[in-house]
Amino acid sequence: MRVGVLGAGQLGRMLALSGYPLGLEFRFVDPSPQAPASKLGDHIVADYEDPDALKRLAECDVVTFEFESVPVKAARKLAETVRIHPPADALGIAQDRLYEKTSFRELGIATAEFARVDDEASFRTALAQIGLPAVLKTRRLGYDGKGQQIIREEKDADTAFAALSGVPLILEAFVSFRRELSVIAVRGRDKDTRFYPVIENEHDAGILSLSRAPARDLDERIRREAEDYATRLLDRFDYVGVLALELFDLEGRLYANEIAPRVHNSGHWTIEGARTSQFENHLRAILGLPLGSTEALGPAAMLNLIGKVPDPARVLDVVDAHLHDYAKEPRARRKVGHVTVRAPDAAILEERIQTLKTLLL
Repeated sequence: MRVGVLGAGQLGRMLALSGYPLGLEFRFVDPSPQAPASKLGDHIVADYEDPDALKRLAECDVVTFEFESVPVKAARKLAETVRIHPPADALGIAQDRLYEKTSFRELGIATAEFARVDDEASFRTALAQIGLPAVLKTRRLGYDGKGQQIIREEKDADTAFAALSGVPLILEAFVSFRRELSVIAVRGRDKDTRFYPVIENEHDAGILSLSRAPARDLDERIRREAEDYATRLLDRFDYVGVLALELFDLEGRLYANEIAPRVHNSGHWTIEGARTSQFENHLRAILGLPLGSTEALGPAAMLNLIGKVPDPARVLDVVDAHLHDYAKEPRARRKVGHVTVRAPDAAILEERIQTLKTLLL
């Protein structure tokens, strides 16, 4: 069987690496000749909406996408002739923060207060409605801390608006949260649904730096609520594949932040830390194969490599540490790889995390 993928970045690379043991072949469409997955399948170097490229992608048994910035038009066009998972509707919602937050509210999923901002007048109205502190964000394309400005005082408002104006915006109430969590779900064509342990995430300058699984000191009620929120989204979109939901933990209350209709950075620990990785389970789901167990093999973590890859020998000298190099050109604030690490208990995991952190400085 051949899987078509819109995008050939590191997530596409990890999909292919997990699919080869299943005898799968891959075909990618990505405009970058040096994309990380380019050597792991038939790489069509073309724009995502190129008609000939989409025609060749539609020759696959099933099509998926590896990040949510691929054009919805391309996904909808493919859906006319080939099975595509996750659905284009979920992709469209995830690409626009206003639609995303509105969908949360419609499904009874708690989220921060928000207001649409189209111009300076609506910005002033939104500020009066939301109050301060608040976060002004672009509705589309912002990620890893990009496309957003925190407004703590009235004097910050003009600067924030000037920095982002010219595109559709959304103003959100600033949420003083205890920590960020994420829940990763996978649903098969037969509606079989499974959840990985809830993950605890840490960020550095807006970029995910560390994920722990399972999250520390997690109340069972919070776990159930996180899975319930994810289930509502799966049902809403008649979803097939892996879905990630990012959440803010406000001392026992959960606010939804964002969804990712794809395999997710906070789930990379599953490659060595779960019985079945998120990548293999995504492929199983979209191909109609039985899902694998999402059980963790023990406490695990993932550390992103930002800007550069450290000395592999030093990383691999840490017990149960596994290095993943994306073969990307090193650059400031760029994710160029990650390290997963397991341990027999939480205390030893923390020791190994701290050792690895020293190598990333």
